[in-house]
Parts: sequence; C-alpha cells; structure tokens
Amino acid sequence: MLDLELLRSFVSVVDAGGFTRAGERVHRTQSTVSQQIKRLEEDVGQPLLIRSGKDVTPTEAGERLLSYARRLLALAEEARDVVSQPSGEGAIRLGVPEDFAAFRLAKVLAGFSRSHPALRLDVRTDQSTQLRRDLERGDLDLALFKRTAGEKGGIAAWPERVHWVTSKHRPRDTTTGSVPLIGFPPGCLYRAGAIHALESAGRSWHMTYTSSNLSGIQAAVAAGMGLSILSEMAIQADHRVLTAKEGFAPIDRTEVALVASPGASPATLRLAERLAEFCESVQAKAA
Repeated sequence: MLDLELLRSFVSVVDAGGFTRAGERVHRTQSTVSQQIKRLEEDVGQPLLIRSGKDVTPTEAGERLLSYARRLLALAEEARDVVSQPSGEGAIRLGVPEDFAAFRLAKVLAGFSRSHPALRLDVRTDQSTQLRRDLERGDLDLALFKRTAGEKGGIAAWPERVHWVTSKHRPRDTTTGSVPLIGFPPGCLYRAGAIHALESAGRSWHMTYTSSNLSGIQAAVAAGMGLSILSEMAIQADHRVLTAKEGFAPIDRTEVALVASPGASPATLRLAERLAEFCESVQAKAA
C-alpha cells in the first residue's frame, strides 16, 4: 500500500519544482523530503524524478503516478471531511460529458446544492470512456455518459441525435480523396463511429485534428480543418450539418445513460432523479 505522506511529498516536489520549496509546503526539511521520495521510489521500483541542479521534473513513471497520487490524496481528504461531519449528507461524486456541462445543467446542479446545504457535490467532466471506467472502479457515485444504443444497465437512457458537421463558412470538399477528421483521442465513441461509417462506405480518412477538449474540436470545425461528429447540443452557429445526400448520414447508434454505483446513497438517488428530469426535458425539446 502506498504511503499517503510519501505521495503528498511527491506531489509537492513536482508542483514546487524542487525539494527545498516542497519542504516548505509540507513543513519538512529538504533532506526529509528527499528521503521520502527515495522510499517512494523503492516502493514502486521505479525512478520518479529527474534531478537537474535545483530543478526537478517527473520521469515517465512519475507522470503516471502523479494523477493517481492526486486522486488518492483528494479521496483521503474527502473521507476525512465526511467522517468529521457525521450529521451531514456526505458527498456525491458526479461525472458528466463535457457537452453536458452547459449552463442549463449547471443551474440544475446549483439548485440541488442549495436544497441540500449539508451535501458536498463534486462534479467532473471527461470523456465518456473515462467516466464509465471511473464509475466502475468506484471513483464516481453517479455518471452520465455516452454508450452504444441498447446496452443494458443504468437508471435510464436517452437516444442521442448525432450529426456530421463541417464549417459553415470554410467547408471542406469531401467529394473526393481522404476525409479529414476532427475528434477526441482514441477510445471516443464518436471517433469510432465516424471511422466505422467511413470505412463501411469505402472512404479513406485521416485525422487532421485531435483534442481532448470539446471547445478545441468545435473551433477546429469552424475554422475548416475538417469534419467531425457532434451531438446536437454541441453544434454551434458557425457549423453546418452535413446530410445523407452529401454522403454523411446521421450517426444514430448512441445514447446517453444515467448510471449509479452499486449501493448508491439516498442523496445520490435524489440527484439521479433531478438529472433524469433534466435529460427528459432536453429530449422533449429536441423532439
């Protein structure tokens, strides 16, 4: 088991960029912090830091450990907060896709927080594959994520309306040659759907822009760098939806699922009800 104090010193060294500044953050001497990092490296069997004079940067193994270390420390802090306030409702860790983190959903979550002042709400946005993985391993209590239509499990699911889009003012010629694609990194449901649709139609393709950020994809489409697949709520005024007559039929094999972790708390299930109502209203307006 990894020692939280060692992880705390490791994160501090990376964030501070050196042992002396890190020691000031965790109230330890430079030599103590250095010994803690040495113990941690022995525990994991890998060098974690590259030392260059007074400057320190993480190795490849250190970068991999860093995200886990931050999550473990945050989880430990969350556990202390919950245990120290037994009369409260605890905490709910909610995951949502980035294109759902819009103003309307923020209003729903803010209203829920106001009606549950003793509850700590922790919302994170990410790709659906990561949200699903976090939920399965217990890092989230509740999640909205995209999945293949018709999958089993979850509180509720709603079919998605997903379209091919190009730039309204700088559209790409897609009648011949390789289709330039814009999308999220590998693992994204939309990316896989776009590639499958093109290859099924006998079209060649190449990635011209990859981003883990929705706004980056939206901007690249608007600038005319290529084509992408976006949900209706993510399509902007400077995008143009491509049609089946142009050879780009809508991708309708995806859905948004609302899934809770096993043994979800009553507060989590109350939030799930609010989210289900929100998704139903979005679906009704889109119909």
